[in-house]
Order: sequence, then structure tokens, then C-alpha cells
Amino acid sequence: MGDVLIDPGPTLALEHVLAQLDGFEPRALLLTHIHFDHAGGTGTLAARFPQAEVYVHERGAPHMVDPTRLWASAAQLYGEQNMLSLWGEFVAVPQERLRILSGGETIKVGADRFDVLYTPGHAKHHVTYMHEGTAFAGDVAGVRIDSATPTLPPTPPPDIDIEAWHRSIELIRAQRPQRLALTHFGAYDDVERQLSELEGRLDRWARSARTQDRDAWVADVEQDVRSAVSADQLQSFLAAMPIDQSYAGLRRYWDRSTLHRQPE
Repeated sequence: MGDVLIDPGPTLALEHVLAQLDGFEPRALLLTHIHFDHAGGTGTLAARFPQAEVYVHERGAPHMVDPTRLWASAAQLYGEQNMLSLWGEFVAVPQERLRILSGGETIKVGADRFDVLYTPGHAKHHVTYMHEGTAFAGDVAGVRIDSATPTLPPTPPPDIDIEAWHRSIELIRAQRPQRLALTHFGAYDDVERQLSELEGRLDRWARSARTQDRDAWVADVEQDVRSAVSADQLQSFLAAMPIDQSYAGLRRYWDRSTLHRQPE
């Protein structure tokens, strides 16, 4: 795609990213959202390529300039040392390097055009980039290992919103994309099958998380996934979306929903 790199990944993956770039110098870094596995290496990469502009949703932008709160919040879930071993450090991006998005923009980099969709649900600062029939959908279109594996909804804390997620899926569907490009992992052209499977599993997992405790829910979901994938594929899924964190995100969604429904 010319001069653009989407979701560069965590700092620990940058040597692999640079090897794949093979001398190519991106002019733009497009972030679907700011979670560590998608955007953690952005600051380091931006320092290496000082001409590259960084595109990010307005709700995520402050955390790219000062990642202190983002780091502290994630450390409560994963632990400081675990974060460093999983992703590496998160280097800030200078404010003047950021290009702020809200959804509805068109980004032009060289001959390439990207239409920006605001697609919350997985995260309130999530966007999708449409480019020549491909929806670069980050995590909002799910996690998938290959064409033979199921599509799973990653639901970590703190921003899971089931209703917003369904609206985002409909927005992507309305663009009639020919392919869905997922950060985890690859691009797939069975678009309607994937989105429908994602919606069904998202609703099933959400309903069961409302009534089950953590251990029961994790056991059921692991069995759901294990029955459809190989042992190696299971480990790839667990690395991309730890199941206990998926439960925590759904529980937080239900707890907040209940709180908001209470009379004042």
C-alpha cells in the first residue's frame, strides 16, 4: 500500500517489522486503536522514521503523547514485568506528529486513499480504514488464525460495548468490503461469514458472562475454541486474546450496564 503501515505492533516486534519492511520507509502510521499489541511500538518507530505522520482517533491521541495512565491501567491487569516481556516499552509520540481522527475523514498518502470509519465496541477509540475494497479492521472484526479457524471476539477491559460493537459491524458491512484485514491475523474474503460468526459468538459469550463465574466461563470458552482448532492454533488464539481477560471485559460491561440502569 505505497507509503503506509497500519498497526505496527508492540516494541518487541519492531525488529521483525523492520526486517519485513526491507528498507521501505513509511510516510504514515495508521493506528486502528492504541492497545499495546497494536500501537505499543509506534513511538519507537516514529523516532526511526521522523517524516512519518501518526494517525489515531481523538480519544486515543492523549495516551500516545503521554502513555503514563495507559501503562498504569494495563499494569493492574498484567503486571509491570509481564507487560515488558509481552510488549516492551511504550515510547511517547510527539504531539506535532499526530494527526487526529474522529471518523469520516479521508486520508491521502501518495496515491493511496483511506476512508476512516469510527468503529467502537472493542475499544472506544477504535477506527477502521477502508482502502480499495479492504477493511483494515484492527480487532473490531475479530481474531482469526487462518481460513479454517473460527472468528473470535476479543473483549478485554475497559471499553467493551456490545451495542456499539454491533453498530460498528453494521457500518463495516454497509461498505461492502471485499476483504477484512485483521491485525490478528491476515486478510479474508469470506466477509459475511466472518462478520456473522463474530456477531453470534460475541452475543453468546456476552450472555454467558452475565450469569457464569470466571472459572466456569473460561472453561466453557476454552472448550468452544479447543473443539475447532489444533493445539498450536489454540495457543495462538490465547496469545492474541487471553480468555480470562475476555471474561473480565465482559463482566465490566455488564457491571457498568447494571449501574447505569439503576434509578438515581
